[in-house]
Amino acid sequence: MTRVLNTLRKEPLSGETRSVVVFLHGYGANGQDLIGLADPLAEHLPDTLFLAPDAPETIPGMPMGLQWFPIPWIDGSSEEESERGMMAAVDDLNAFLDAMMVDEDVLPEQVVLFGFSQGTMMALHVAPRREDEVAGVVAFSGRLLRPELLADDTVSRPAVLLVHGDADDVVPVQSLPEAAEALQQAGFKDVYAHIMKGTAHGIAPDGLSVALAFMRDKLSL
Repeated sequence: MTRVLNTLRKEPLSGETRSVVVFLHGYGANGQDLIGLADPLAEHLPDTLFLAPDAPETIPGMPMGLQWFPIPWIDGSSEEESERGMMAAVDDLNAFLDAMMVDEDVLPEQVVLFGFSQGTMMALHVAPRREDEVAGVVAFSGRLLRPELLADDTVSRPAVLLVHGDADDVVPVQSLPEAAEALQQAGFKDVYAHIMKGTAHGIAPDGLSVALAFMRDKLSL
């Protein structure tokens, strides 16, 4: 049984939806955390609808914080609980994307997944396993889970932009080349990377500029 994801929206400036950017927030945050990025992006993507779904699970002891799945070294959960939570969240996100494309009348090639941290882990896991290729994946400050499974599990190969701060003390910057290598070995042709100098676990202006250029290109805007 998939869970309905509460979702924040920012309508297209033009009033007409020709593309959709889906923000996937990090562990301990919620959709509110990323929807603010729609403001600086919207003027350059006037026909884009921005959506920011909340992750499906609350975090024990963090009333405002949400998670896509438990993280054992943070919350003491078991690897089995983490894996089970991850697979449930994958089902939730796939159901959300399927319904959204019907409701908004858009095709997969009009959709970009924009992840941060744990949201990036979700995006990099879900997008390659979807039958219909999305326009692209913007992957900030996260990592590719289970890279050894990617080549066998890949169904579609969207363009991927990996962005990471070189001062990230939450998810090591080394996660970027590791993800890039696994993607390339799995046959992904469009893999781009950008390192944000002096940036910790966050999204710096230079990273957002690169992400905007990538999205405009892949959405043919």
